[in-house]
Amino acid sequence: MLAEQSDDDIVGQINTNLTGLTLLTKKTLPLLQQSREGGIINVSSGYGYTSMPFYGVYAATKSAVGQFSDAIRRELYQYPIHVMTVYPSATETDMMKTAVVDRMDTAEEVTRATISGFVRKEISVIMGGKEREDQIKTNFLGPQKIDRVAADNFEAVRKRTKNHRSM
Repeated sequence: MLAEQSDDDIVGQINTNLTGLTLLTKKTLPLLQQSREGGIINVSSGYGYTSMPFYGVYAATKSAVGQFSDAIRRELYQYPIHVMTVYPSATETDMMKTAVVDRMDTAEEVTRATISGFVRKEISVIMGGKEREDQIKTNFLGPQKIDRVAADNFEAVRKRTKNHRSM
């Protein structure tokens, strides 16, 4: 829960997920703008669209990644720079070693989808299939439904995330 997170953990998530990405993008822009073609791929999260309990800071930073990507893409419209955001679902990474989830994508699956989307000049690659698409739509059109799902699963999610950190 937010009240139980250390200040360092909160600042660390913001610095890692948003500040670092923003500064790195700023530093690489001059080279990208000089090139004949280039690209920026930012990695958000499914929680960047639909957040759940115990992931507030993580979800906020990942939502900001998507908004940042949209803004940069629009700023750079006059350059041949493709900006894309990837929204993975749970993925087999070091961060997820302590997570308890039903299914995770492999890093290879996410990589393949990312490269495929980038080649096709997609703006977003959203992992998680139809279930994720439905969650996003529901969260936008009727967020109270997602609130109910979160409330109904609160204790189960608390238990699953007890030893999990979003870093």
